[in-house]
Amino acid sequence: MKLARRQFLHLAPAIALPVVSRIAWAQTYPARPVRIVVGLTAGSASDIVARIMGQWLSERLGQQFIVENRPGAGTNIAAEAVVRSVPDGYTLLLAASPNAINASLYDKLSFNFISDIAPVAAISREPNVIVVNPSLPTRTVPELIAYAKANPGRINMASAGNGTTSHLAGELFKMMTGVNMVHVPYRGGGPALTDLLAGQVQVFFPPMVVPVGQIRAGKLRALAVTTATRSEALPDVPTVGEFVPGYEASVWFGLGVPKGTPAEVINRLNQETNAALTDIKIKVRMAESGGTVLPGSPADFGKLIAEETDKWRKVVREANIKPES
Repeated sequence: MKLARRQFLHLAPAIALPVVSRIAWAQTYPARPVRIVVGLTAGSASDIVARIMGQWLSERLGQQFIVENRPGAGTNIAAEAVVRSVPDGYTLLLAASPNAINASLYDKLSFNFISDIAPVAAISREPNVIVVNPSLPTRTVPELIAYAKANPGRINMASAGNGTTSHLAGELFKMMTGVNMVHVPYRGGGPALTDLLAGQVQVFFPPMVVPVGQIRAGKLRALAVTTATRSEALPDVPTVGEFVPGYEASVWFGLGVPKGTPAEVINRLNQETNAALTDIKIKVRMAESGGTVLPGSPADFGKLIAEETDKWRKVVREANIKPES
């Protein structure tokens, strides 16, 4: 049925009103403080990134972006809290690599990270780094591989815990090189680093921010970074991929919101996040821990999450990794 021109003109304002209202609402967003929920403790890499972005967004948008740490269950407590929150743009998740890993690490989650969290914007990517105790007679990745193959089961590989990024980066290395190193999980990167310095374990694959001070002080030896390209923070350290073609592992960060959050709000947050990533001060602060910014659209971040989820699912299954009880 066709509407007469007069009838259509009469209805047009009513049709346009909801769209105009949503746009106007998005333009006034945020009208009150916004929470950024972080699944790890204060001082962690995720926490640092969240606070850098929170401060910038607070100054830019005139409302406080408050970081709320909700550690536990490998970041699942924080993710579920955001999934269950009102989808109005006032509760954000500092999404990171553990969220992609947990999708296959945990058999029974009450939420689906990919479908229940809407991607907003990627923020940065940071390398893990292969560090060894100086007592280990290896100075390069090929030497580590050769030594491990000559001494199967005699090298202890520390991690920050089962299913953490340091664990998965090490397991991927073992799978791609065929070496046999004994995994020693700790409850956090700090204790693992302490035992590495003491020589209780010999190798560790932590995010660069964890050991960079000890590397620069000469207390630990960095063999390689795990990203596809070298890091400006350690420019003389090669990548693993220069010796093991195709190897790549990294820690990434971004912002997510509950599904159902208005597209206008997601786009506003995406635009402001990307604006932050062009700020030289933000770039410098990210680079201090080896990070590089990742500007892009919500769809770009969604693609990254999907690819990382699929990649680590294969490693979790092949290495039969289980979460800590």
